[in-house]
Amino acid sequence: MSDDIPPSTNAPKKGWLDKVSQLFQGEPQNREELVDVINDAEQREVITEDTREMIEGVLEVSALRVRDIMIPRAQIVSLNIDNTVEELLSTVISSAHSRFPVVNDDKDHIEGILLAKDLLQYGFKNNETPFTLAQVIRPAVVVPESKRVDVLLKEFRSQRYHMAIVVDEYGGVSGLITIEDILEEIVGEIEDEFVHESAEETEIRQVAKHVYMIKALTPIDDFNSKFNTRFSDEEFDTVGGLVSHAFGHLPARDEKITIDNIEFKVVSADTRRLIQLSVKLPTSNIEEKVT
Repeated sequence: MSDDIPPSTNAPKKGWLDKVSQLFQGEPQNREELVDVINDAEQREVITEDTREMIEGVLEVSALRVRDIMIPRAQIVSLNIDNTVEELLSTVISSAHSRFPVVNDDKDHIEGILLAKDLLQYGFKNNETPFTLAQVIRPAVVVPESKRVDVLLKEFRSQRYHMAIVVDEYGGVSGLITIEDILEEIVGEIEDEFVHESAEETEIRQVAKHVYMIKALTPIDDFNSKFNTRFSDEEFDTVGGLVSHAFGHLPARDEKITIDNIEFKVVSADTRRLIQLSVKLPTSNIEEKVT
C-alpha cells in the first residue's frame, strides 16, 4: 500500500480575507504601509478593485468623528410635537424621508424619533381616538460630535437603531447622523430607486393633492407649461434661480415663500444652491390647466 496520500480535493478554499491576512504577515508599521499592502493585493488579483476601495473606506472611517459626516442642523427635516396628522403627512411625503426628529418649540428640544411607517395608520383611516404624536414616537439616541464614527457604526448594528441626534459640547443640537451616512463613507453613495428614472419623470413629481416635488433646476418654461403659470425666464432659466431671487438670499431647508399665489418650500439645499423644492398650488391653476 502506497504511503503517498493524494491531497484532499475537498479542502475549503481560502477567502479574500484569508489572503489579505497572509499579506499582513509582513506587519505594516503605519497606515501608509497598510494601504500599500492593500494596493499590492489588488495588483496581484488577491482582491478586486471594489474590495480594495471598501477596505480603504473602512480605514478612512476609523479616522473620522461624527462631526465630519453629520447632516448639519440647518438641513435637518424635523416635525413638531403639536403638528396634526395632515401637517405631518405633508412633510413626510414632500421630504420622502423614513425617519424624523420630533421637536418641541425648536431643534434643541428633541422629544423623540418618528418612523414614517408608524404614522401611516393614522393618515389613511378614520380613528375615533384623538391622535397625538407622543403616542408613536420612539426614544432619540444622542451622541456627541466627537464620537468616533467606527464606534458609532458598531453601536448602530448592535443596538439596532438607524439614526442619532448629534450634540455639541454645550448640549445644543448640531446635526444628525444615520447608519446610511456611515455606510456611504465605506461603499460610496447609496442611490435610491428614483435615481434611474428619466429626468422628465423626476423633474416634477406629484406627492399629494395640489403638492408637487420639483428639482430646483427645472426650467421655468417647463414649469409654466406644467402648471399654467406665466413666470418670466428672461432673467432666470430655472425655478431655483427664480425662488432664490425672491428670497433675496440662499434659503435654508424648510424656508417658504409665496410667489404669485404659489407656495415654494425648500426641501433640500447645500451651501451653494437649492436642490429640491416643494410646490403647493392654488386650486385655480389646476382647474385652468385641466380645462
